[in-house]
Amino acid sequence: MITGASSGLGEEMARQFAAKGRNLALCARRTEKLEKLRDELLAKHSGIEILIKPLDVNDHDAVFTVFRAFRDELGTIDRVIVNAGLGKGQPLGTGYFYANKATAETNFVAALAQCEAAMEIFREQKAGHLVVISSMSAYRNLGKNTTTYAATKAGVSALAEGIRADTAGTPIRVSTILPGYIRSEMNEKVKNTPLIVDTVKGVTSMVSAIEKERATADCPSWPWTVIGFAMRNLPLGIVKKLS
Repeated sequence: MITGASSGLGEEMARQFAAKGRNLALCARRTEKLEKLRDELLAKHSGIEILIKPLDVNDHDAVFTVFRAFRDELGTIDRVIVNAGLGKGQPLGTGYFYANKATAETNFVAALAQCEAAMEIFREQKAGHLVVISSMSAYRNLGKNTTTYAATKAGVSALAEGIRADTAGTPIRVSTILPGYIRSEMNEKVKNTPLIVDTVKGVTSMVSAIEKERATADCPSWPWTVIGFAMRNLPLGIVKKLS
């Protein structure tokens, strides 16, 4: 199951998991894009089952309803990828609280609702794989337009770690995926970004880490594992100059 599957990283993950023969449960706000994606994937991979449902993850009651409906229709959900998110924001105190609030609500509170709904199912099944899509920005908050975004990604990384601690020693697995600069709808207007990779290459790295059920993964691993180490350990002033 993938939330935010109508575009960007979620859409490409759906393509790559479909190619691996996985049945899919896809949800997003834009159902017309989900329908188009479903038709595309079924035309290429006729042996799989694809269910789609509309979902605004900020409607928390709907999150639980949709997750349970997918589980009831499929009989079980083996993996939930908490992917839906926003990238907008501005420096605090500059008059854009509405944008920062929307990012905080979608990227953290709505992610919390998705994790709750997924874990409810996994605890009942006594098995499952929860995947939280975080960001390399979770390692260090470099301010400016990413201030709130980075804070939410640090929050969801910590949330996933707590769930991982709770489920240690059980058949429930929890993965935190931390993408670096991967081209997507969220950043398509950003030009001249250093180290950015195209969507297919970036998502291939993400899918590989997810399939291995890694606890945490910087994606793509090169150069982001090295960059992540530097972000965590160098003084903030140096990290800001490198960004």
